[in-house]
Amino acid sequence: MSLGLLAKPPVGNLRWAAPEALDSPEATINGSNFGYSCPSTGGGSFLDVATNASNLNLGPSALQVLDEMIGQTGDILSEDCLTLNIWTKPQSGEKKKAVLLWIHGGDFVSGSSNILAHNGKYLADSQDIIVVSINYRLNIFGFPGNPSSTNNLGLLDQRLAIEWTRDNIRAFGGDPRRITLVGESSGAGSVDFYSFAWTHDPIVNGFIAQSNIADPKTPDESATNWAAAATLLGCTSSNSTNTTILSCMRSRNQTSILRAIAALPAFGPTVDNIVAFPNNLERAAAGKLIRKPWLIGNNDNEAGLFEVLFGARGITFPPSYWKLQNQFSFNCKISLRAKAAALKVPTWRYHYFGDFPNLALSISPPSGAWHGSEIPMVFGPDLDIQNVTGRTTEQQRVGEYMQGAWAAFVKDPEKGLKKYGWPRYNPDSKTLVRLAYENQTSANLGLPADYDFTCPWSLPLGNALLYSANSSQPAIDFIAGLTKPVAEKVLDLFDI
Repeated sequence: MSLGLLAKPPVGNLRWAAPEALDSPEATINGSNFGYSCPSTGGGSFLDVATNASNLNLGPSALQVLDEMIGQTGDILSEDCLTLNIWTKPQSGEKKKAVLLWIHGGDFVSGSSNILAHNGKYLADSQDIIVVSINYRLNIFGFPGNPSSTNNLGLLDQRLAIEWTRDNIRAFGGDPRRITLVGESSGAGSVDFYSFAWTHDPIVNGFIAQSNIADPKTPDESATNWAAAATLLGCTSSNSTNTTILSCMRSRNQTSILRAIAALPAFGPTVDNIVAFPNNLERAAAGKLIRKPWLIGNNDNEAGLFEVLFGARGITFPPSYWKLQNQFSFNCKISLRAKAAALKVPTWRYHYFGDFPNLALSISPPSGAWHGSEIPMVFGPDLDIQNVTGRTTEQQRVGEYMQGAWAAFVKDPEKGLKKYGWPRYNPDSKTLVRLAYENQTSANLGLPADYDFTCPWSLPLGNALLYSANSSQPAIDFIAGLTKPVAEKVLDLFDI
């Protein structure tokens, strides 16, 4: 493994400024240790679960799994965090290897390239590719929302990392013309943001989005958050200006900033019509995007993770709430994005069902294929997270199959998945690739409509029903309880 420095430390006057490349970008340091993690709220959710484990019906390895997925145990937080990690084996295989560039998730407020479950060693070794993982500024440090200065700094950090990879990957045995951008959760959202922002100079050759799409905040939302943070940090007065507020905020240390924003809504990407747009589905359908192939999908029970995390804080909801959450927040959005992409570029859509005992977070209710549970399957079995009791032969085979499929796409986004028998996505035909369906090793094809039939209700009503004080539990129960035949009859009745 090699650790590369990407940019000047974003501190002092560079805090809340666009990233600046190093004067000597070829400098690479310490090939055996990770760098600092960007300041974040990382690890808090894991600690909640660990503290309240006795009150939860956890799976036998749940705490270990969560620690290695979201725990950030032992991470040292520093604003001097703009680094990347490279796993490569240049002495064997292709002389110019394809590159998988990984963007971690964490809702843009937590996460790190140091996450144990994201270790790229096995995937790079077994699939003869290079794996690159990157850090980017998070939370208020990466997405301040300040209406008078540059925003979406975390997305700009990602772009700088991609440029660095293009310019330097040859030295590690990589092919700068074969870089595929891959991410999960907010990392997948980042992949989607990128696909619209850099049409004039794409650099990357393909996209893999696991369980999310771009969903920016409005400028007003973000500006309100920034103003609240400034007030909490004592940076506002009757004669304050945007300049004096920014100067004051730059004088505060990262600990006091993180403490001040702890109770505020999450900071995240904001519409600026430069790297974040408000109408991505329309832009995709109109072809206003990077015209490179897509692999996109989600897991069967994404909410299985959040049900455990909320339960650890004593917050519970009926099963129908989580069922609607799966549809509104994940499946239906992925469905729309896949449909829009397929109009203009080669697209493949998957749905992951893997439910293996050693990765189970909850026994009752069963966590199933929860949000992020596909990551250890993709990154490989020599990780600690996969070396827990009860790992099955089927799990090993499914993992090897998925690693091969992801690598095939990375090596050749246009044709790589053909040898796996994956048809290009068509929302009207049996082209949804069901992975680990009934824990089968190979892919199984299904009709998208079998999973998308509640979307005409889930998408327009989801926000109001899931997040509003006036939410109606009977309405949630109705939508979540719809069967496909009933849904189709209602649609026919109203000619929807």
